[in-house]
Amino acid sequence: MNPRPKIGLLLILSLVIATSVTIAFQIDKPVRESIVASQGPDWSKSFEKKIHGSIRTWGDWPPLMGFALIGVLLAHWRGNPHWKRILLAAMIASTLAGALANTSRLTTGRTRPRESPKHEQGFYGPWKDGQLLIGKAGFNSFPSGHTATAFGFAAVIVLASPAWGVAAIAGACAVAWSSIVIGAHHPSDVVVSIFLSFGVGWLVWRAARQRFMKPKDSPELL
Repeated sequence: MNPRPKIGLLLILSLVIATSVTIAFQIDKPVRESIVASQGPDWSKSFEKKIHGSIRTWGDWPPLMGFALIGVLLAHWRGNPHWKRILLAAMIASTLAGALANTSRLTTGRTRPRESPKHEQGFYGPWKDGQLLIGKAGFNSFPSGHTATAFGFAAVIVLASPAWGVAAIAGACAVAWSSIVIGAHHPSDVVVSIFLSFGVGWLVWRAARQRFMKPKDSPELL
């Protein structure tokens, strides 16, 4: 097989990623300023904030794994090995993507948006003013762990079954947007996590298909 089409596709993909990440960093500040201006002084006690908080809570790793496990058990009960494998692969991808994001963000030392003006925005690495930042939530913004977990799961679903993947991506987008709205993450934190998660999801799904899937397997729902 001619490797040139693959090389060309890889170059285009690299350009898309680089452009998207660059734009995301450029809009971090104006997006945050726009969100803060629209929220008002009483937003912290508003119903809207509770909704966004709930979306992040239910889209985090423990609830997501719980829902997926129910799906796995249902697929097993219905005798549908294809969806059982899809959900197991999605759980693995979600776990790996979340672990990568959560591990790396411990060392980037990026200030969370909501820490302003108490702390100046920036990347400080593991140390700032002689203090270890690892484990300090206010400096664990980049990349987004919630986003990585949600999109790692959704990536496998959309690759395995695009129709159902739309719903999975919509849920993951809700988690990512809520993270931005409540000031937990910058847009660039989210964008980087999305690309990271799709890379992990693609690798996991590719390995799962090669190892477990058969041509006769059907992607039909339970």
